[in-house]
Amino acid sequence: MTTALISGPSMEPVTLADVKAHLRLDTSDDDRLLQAAIVAARVHIEAVTRRCLIHQLWRIYLDEWPESRSLPIPLSPLIAVNQVTFYDVAGVARQWGPENWRVDVSSQPARLVAKLRPQPALYDNGVEIDVIAGYGVSSIDVPAPLRQAVMVLVANWYEARGMVGHDFAGAIAPPGFEALIAPFKVRSL
Repeated sequence: MTTALISGPSMEPVTLADVKAHLRLDTSDDDRLLQAAIVAARVHIEAVTRRCLIHQLWRIYLDEWPESRSLPIPLSPLIAVNQVTFYDVAGVARQWGPENWRVDVSSQPARLVAKLRPQPALYDNGVEIDVIAGYGVSSIDVPAPLRQAVMVLVANWYEARGMVGHDFAGAIAPPGFEALIAPFKVRSL
């Protein structure tokens, strides 16, 4: 299984104004740096928690459908499954309508359950599933502790900007950061 981001979030979980107020900054000299840090903090938190913060469109590629007919969706929280496509022997994409599957968002992780197992003829990435994941389309939809974690991380990186690179590599998470994100981490069994 492979995942690819098709369309990223249209906004960030916190605004530049939120971060500047948190830092008590009045100047706009470092706005570009702060904007980059906001994006980097969101991406970092999404990687660590294995959750999408803001509405994002992803494509999941499978070589074949699982024998169990139940496919765990590796993106959380799942908002919707937009479409399921599989490729026939001629390599033609075939839409597999929602009458053939159901979405179980009660499970963790959410899963897509097929009524019948599709048989793609194309063996490499023969199944494509487009899903929307995230807490919602607005920053207010993101839980407050995760928004706070973004601001804490950005503030830490900003204060230590001479010690980390422009991509924030080598930055260390500040005290309290783990406590903010811990309840939201998707755990593997």
